[in-house]
Amino acid sequence: KPTESKVDISHKILPVSEKGVLVRIYTPKDAANKSLPVIVYYHGGGWVIADLDTYEAAPMAMAEQVNAVVVSVAYRQAPENKFPAAHEDSFEAYKWVVNQAAEIGGDPNMIATAGESAGGNLAVAVALMARERGVKLPVHIVSVYPIADGDIESPSYEKYANAVPLNKGFMKWFFDQYLPDWKTNNDPLINLIDADLSGLHPTTNINAQIAPLENEGKVLAEKLQAAGIDVERKMYEGVTHE
Repeated sequence: KPTESKVDISHKILPVSEKGVLVRIYTPKDAANKSLPVIVYYHGGGWVIADLDTYEAAPMAMAEQVNAVVVSVAYRQAPENKFPAAHEDSFEAYKWVVNQAAEIGGDPNMIATAGESAGGNLAVAVALMARERGVKLPVHIVSVYPIADGDIESPSYEKYANAVPLNKGFMKWFFDQYLPDWKTNNDPLINLIDADLSGLHPTTNINAQIAPLENEGKVLAEKLQAAGIDVERKMYEGVTHE
């Protein structure tokens, strides 16, 4: 007999851009009018592929195990929507949650961002955008094997050029779709390791060893620490991206 879900799932189109942004909201069933922490979650897929369904397991597990409301964001994707579309949608969804947390049973003072891969980039980039635009920062950032640099010549890109499921060729294709001028574009929202990271709140940085992104995840953690941010880094040996 399958275990019954401890989470209610609902959908909302946030009125934050021309067409709005779809989110899937995971709410613990025993919330009972409590003001719960909120995690704004960004799925992976290189800003091109995958969707809310592909990455359902992570937000569902977080809602159940953290006892938090999790808001999973269906940001616009490439190639139809180039940079910074995914970043702007991700930020606007976060800002909506900050302003309307009570509407979804959340505590406006306990909002974190989390994401994997391209979403790991967005979790940090949204915090940077919040700082620049005068919006309350997330109290914590969870960045799981993030895209943190536009350089595909790093040591781990060379070492794991043919890794599965993520490899050097796939990353080049993602960049080509979302940021066609990526070879010359040094925007700090993509190249997080070159951004001014000061003022962010504590960060958890999770990396997989057998992946092109391993090196930039490590460098991002080092740069965050150098900026005075409290960082916990977890490296999982012998595992691949995803």
